[in-house]
Amino acid sequence: MVDAGAGYAWPVLEDPNQNWSLRAAADSDAQWIAELRARVLRPDLERLGRFDPDRVRQRFLSAFDPGVTQVVLVGGQEAGSIAVRPDEGSLWIEHFYLRADCQGRGIGSLVLQWELDASRGGHPFRLNVLQGSRAQALYERHGFVVESQDAVDVFMVRHPR
Repeated sequence: MVDAGAGYAWPVLEDPNQNWSLRAAADSDAQWIAELRARVLRPDLERLGRFDPDRVRQRFLSAFDPGVTQVVLVGGQEAGSIAVRPDEGSLWIEHFYLRADCQGRGIGSLVLQWELDASRGGHPFRLNVLQGSRAQALYERHGFVVESQDAVDVFMVRHPR
């Protein structure tokens, strides 16, 4: 079992690529996703001098919308989340987190490609990633380019093909 903090524990998966799926999020998913967010973002936020354990969870909880969020299941177990939120002619990819034992195994790439391939009416996808995050390379492999950046965030866009 992997200790996820706040009383959550997930099994360690031998081969997470073999069986992944998505399900609609529910209000009841908010707490464990907030905890996952804190764990995933902590190293980058600490490097940037911006980690606050309460704030990182509260920012997610105040913005969580299960209507645009899906839970990533790997081997039938909750392994992450992804949200795609429409906003003024764009689709924002938000709250894309995977458990540490599922990172670096191609699952994030599969989930992201699935979202990009879904019928979206030709709108650009947008997202932001923390400066120096390994996730930026994933997005670049999927056609995202830097649109702007500041001291904390890199804003990226992927125009329709």
